[in-house]
Amino acid sequence: MQTVLRSASKQVVIGDDQPFCIIGERINPTGRKIFQEQLRAGDLTRIEIDVAQQVQGGAMVLDVNMGTPLADEVELMVRAVKLVQGLCDLPLCIDSSVIEALEAGLSAYEGKALVNSVTAEDERLEAILPLVKRHGAAVIALPNDEFEIPEQPERRLELARKIVEVATTNYGIAKEDIVLDPLAMPIGADTSLVVRTLDTISLIATELGLNMALGASNVSFGMPDRETIGGTFLAMAMRCGLTSAIMDARSPELVRSVKAADLLMNRDPWGANWIAAHRAQQAAAGP
Repeated sequence: MQTVLRSASKQVVIGDDQPFCIIGERINPTGRKIFQEQLRAGDLTRIEIDVAQQVQGGAMVLDVNMGTPLADEVELMVRAVKLVQGLCDLPLCIDSSVIEALEAGLSAYEGKALVNSVTAEDERLEAILPLVKRHGAAVIALPNDEFEIPEQPERRLELARKIVEVATTNYGIAKEDIVLDPLAMPIGADTSLVVRTLDTISLIATELGLNMALGASNVSFGMPDRETIGGTFLAMAMRCGLTSAIMDARSPELVRSVKAADLLMNRDPWGANWIAAHRAQQAAAGP
């Protein structure tokens, strides 16, 4: 199964026969007090730095989230989408819990975007899936509903099936344009949670064959040495069937883990990407 995303001039394919898709998470004000203050003042200059760092780090898609308290998220989303598309040629993931911001971002975007996200709640399905269809986008789908964030992988699979059924049957969205989120939970809260996420990834890969994305930083939240945990988790998740992640593309350790897993899983013919990345790192380090 291949999910195709496009900017005005570049195409990225997510699939189990493709290199792992790194979706840069940095254009997001969550937990960034100074960035939030800048956005409330209408200042988007920080985005230029975030784009440059993520592109240099190896991002293949950029997530854009403008969710800032006391700010006009709709206006900020339009400005951010246009700004980022003027700075790079990567496809974008339009990320918001506000329907109006999603619609504004999709309307301003040139290409085929990824929408982040929809859940199995009936109200959210009815509000977001028509936008996805109308704009010809792909969508990240989370298997939780208004009643629960399921603990058991089998229940997550059941809700994933519901989303796929509604999206394909009611709204005519292609199955390959549904990217499932297996729900990454913090290991600091319960050391059994990540095993359940990995089991969910395996179930979705086996039963539905769909591409998957998750927030990689969620796994290590609250723990020391987060990059080691995150890099190890990503390699394990890739072997279970994960094909993309929203992650910190500025982290050499995380990116190297992904590229090493691609090489070892035969998704990097002749090691071309691994060798190119190593040479680029050597060149950046200088003599």
